[in-house]
Amino acid sequence: MLIGLALTVAGWSATVVTTRYSMATPVLPVTALATMAVIVVITLILGIRVLRWRNSTKRKKALDPILAARTLVLAQACAYAGTVLLGWHAGIFLDQLRIWNLRSDQGITWVAVAVAGGGLVMIVVGLLVERFCRIPPEDTDAGSDDGKNSRGVRGESAGEGEYAYRGD
Repeated sequence: MLIGLALTVAGWSATVVTTRYSMATPVLPVTALATMAVIVVITLILGIRVLRWRNSTKRKKALDPILAARTLVLAQACAYAGTVLLGWHAGIFLDQLRIWNLRSDQGITWVAVAVAGGGLVMIVVGLLVERFCRIPPEDTDAGSDDGKNSRGVRGESAGEGEYAYRGD
């Protein structure tokens, strides 16, 4: 949220400055939506692969740990990139909104809205695929009092911060 808010302010400020000096509005072109869609689709495909392996009861082979790690990193990068794009273009939209009635061409405003929407989709898909990469909690030991898994990962309690990739 903090990153998105900071970039909203930055996008708004950049638009104010470029408008003041009669420069082009710093908005991505509509073709960026195609690139964003490709990134979202690839992230989803890799995430679904990890999810299928995780939910499979009959695992014929182990999941490649490099694939799982790369999928997790791609999902996190997708969410962060979506936050940056959403924040920046929301700032542009806010600046363009105040002069909405004065402009004869609102094309830039709609492009900013479209790219911000694409950023929102990237955030949702990134966070969803991150959830796909989480290892489900294992059954607790019968003698365990606290109900937590006895096995931890580098000092963390089980179920918190564990992903399909284990760097052990």
